[in-house]
Amino acid sequence: MISKETLQQFSYLFDDTIINDISNIAQLKTFKKNDIIIDIGQDLTHIPILIEGNIKVLREDNDGHELLLYVLESGDTCAMSLTCCMAKSMSKIRAIADEDVKVIMIPIAYMTKWFNSNESWRSFILNSYQVRFDEMLETIDTLAFMKMDERLFKYLTDHVKLTASTNLEITHQEIAEDLNTSRVVISRLLKQLEREHKIELGRNKITVLDF
Repeated sequence: MISKETLQQFSYLFDDTIINDISNIAQLKTFKKNDIIIDIGQDLTHIPILIEGNIKVLREDNDGHELLLYVLESGDTCAMSLTCCMAKSMSKIRAIADEDVKVIMIPIAYMTKWFNSNESWRSFILNSYQVRFDEMLETIDTLAFMKMDERLFKYLTDHVKLTASTNLEITHQEIAEDLNTSRVVISRLLKQLEREHKIELGRNKITVLDF
């Protein structure tokens, strides 16, 4: 059981009925940075709603290369997992903790039940689909129309917005994996951005200057 005090931060999303129901039936789980929360091919039994931290949602090709689709923040759920739950199919994405996170896990049986009976839950689900769809379109546009140096700088400034800090604790390898390229390419482009006075490089740290 999850305390209602913990759920009050979502009072802007859900009415009292849903908050009471979540408090009674949901599980609260914690994950460490880099833990896999949902994996590709996994049977989904619960819908995740993020309470604290950030979660990266990725796709993987046949060669094991990953591509970052979007990042979930507090109050978000993963539209891809919602779709799989409704279709009763296996997960097509991998969700990884970008930092230590707390997640509410709601049994999938309640998703349809609440969707048909509660306006606040229905609005939350539909809005989640729209937001994630827009983010995926942005990812496609970035891949199709932006050069790698532009994609890299956008990735860094997006992380500044996400963390509310211009100091990013991230490795070149982590960036390369998210952007589906090599660490050598990322290191070269980061040096280029530093020469352009857009960033400052440190040990496993990047400071974004031009923001």
